[in-house]
Amino acid sequence: MSYQEAYGSYHATSLDAQTSRASPVELVLLLTDGLLDELARARAHIAAKRYEQRAASINKCVDIINGLSSSLDFDSGGQVVANLANLYEFCVNHLHQAGVSQDPAMIDEVVKIMTTIRAGWAGVQARNG
Repeated sequence: MSYQEAYGSYHATSLDAQTSRASPVELVLLLTDGLLDELARARAHIAAKRYEQRAASINKCVDIINGLSSSLDFDSGGQVVANLANLYEFCVNHLHQAGVSQDPAMIDEVVKIMTTIRAGWAGVQARNG
């Protein structure tokens, strides 16, 4: 087993353990952390002109954001949920544009938005334990 395979196996096991006992807010935080990691990879792929890897990273980011968006509770979330949905949609569109234009600054904008959203969820977790 190579180092990469061993690390991948460890990471998958660790992630499974974290998600199996996580609250909904903790799951959002885990997904957002994974998204921020993948955004950093996407940015690096753009900078290094690794087009195939860039596309795969952006697709992963879009999948994560779509997962976050699909978990929103529009029935009881009110305007906050509507605003989050709009931000998620903006981020997805921005990521598609970043892939086409090869502009790492567009990735940076998504990182700023998602970092702010993550901070909000971390605040919810801190208040609710």
